[in-house]
Amino acid sequence: MAAPEPVAVSLRVGRPREAPPAATMPTSGLLVDRFGRVHTDLRLSITDRCNFRCTYCMPEEGMTFLPRGELLSVQEIARVGAVARELGITSLRLTGGEPLFRRDALEIVRRLGALGFADLALTTNGTGLARQAEALRAAGLQRVNISCDSLRPERFGEIRRRGALSPVLEAMAAAERAGLGPLKVNVVLQRGVNDDEIVDFARFARDTGRIVRFIEFMPLDYDGGWRRDEVVPGAEVLATVGEAYPLVALSDPDDPAPATRFAFADGIGEIGVISSVTEPFCGTCNRLRLTAEGAVRNCLFSDEELSVRPLLRAGADDAAVAEVLRRAVWGKLPGHGINDPGFLRPRRSMSMIGG
Repeated sequence: MAAPEPVAVSLRVGRPREAPPAATMPTSGLLVDRFGRVHTDLRLSITDRCNFRCTYCMPEEGMTFLPRGELLSVQEIARVGAVARELGITSLRLTGGEPLFRRDALEIVRRLGALGFADLALTTNGTGLARQAEALRAAGLQRVNISCDSLRPERFGEIRRRGALSPVLEAMAAAERAGLGPLKVNVVLQRGVNDDEIVDFARFARDTGRIVRFIEFMPLDYDGGWRRDEVVPGAEVLATVGEAYPLVALSDPDDPAPATRFAFADGIGEIGVISSVTEPFCGTCNRLRLTAEGAVRNCLFSDEELSVRPLLRAGADDAAVAEVLRRAVWGKLPGHGINDPGFLRPRRSMSMIGG
């Protein structure tokens, strides 16, 4: 078959549902919201703690973390996972903070891995991954996303404030040796900070076979200092990469995955863009979030939360836990409204919610 011709690239926009909102919350079946979106993806944070202090996420000093007793236990996490699996969740991603900063992370993976999710993944900064990669794979983890915002050691240190680039690159290699792939590398772009590395990261994707995903800077920073002029639009990323390496669109417009995928036209590698700010994909969103202390959030940018922790600790049955998940999904709005004049940024920052 002949190679596909390069095409003009544009970003996928989640198409809003045209059907009117349903009136009654279902009491059985899959997790469906009022607009017909079926939720099959759960982002589960297991800690709000992190060993880095990235400039766009946490203050350098003085961060307040949850008392450990408020975090869901291994058993509680596994129970919510089992209920979610029964409700049609097929993809589960562990997040934080830094999930591998939690000492019992391996046991959490083992318990969740036994539940039969089609996709069990983890997002990490990589610093604790190299020594655990083989064990995590054996426990049932299937793949990892590793955050890396610069390929220049000095700049990497400036953005992360702690740690070094070399252990993160070593973690990528260790993950691949362990079979935790395809490996995705998450890059949060900020205007005037690292946007001059777009082509460098594209070349990195080509040279290594790793999927680099460029993520727009979102208003989830700890101090409320986010500015729209710091956002590097996904369309600009594609134009910049395309000048150096022509691209071919891969994503279906109705694909619920947050990243819009593009292959290099010569077949050497792939990149993705996550354009939550400039090209929202709310119309196809299938994600639900659980914070480290058990709060269910139906949108990254929403402050509406329902907690499962009181139920878990009061001995409630699985049906009660399932109802909380259903109610959270049912209350989901058609979109996050980030570009609306009345948008209010979430009170919690990304590390408190779960990336």
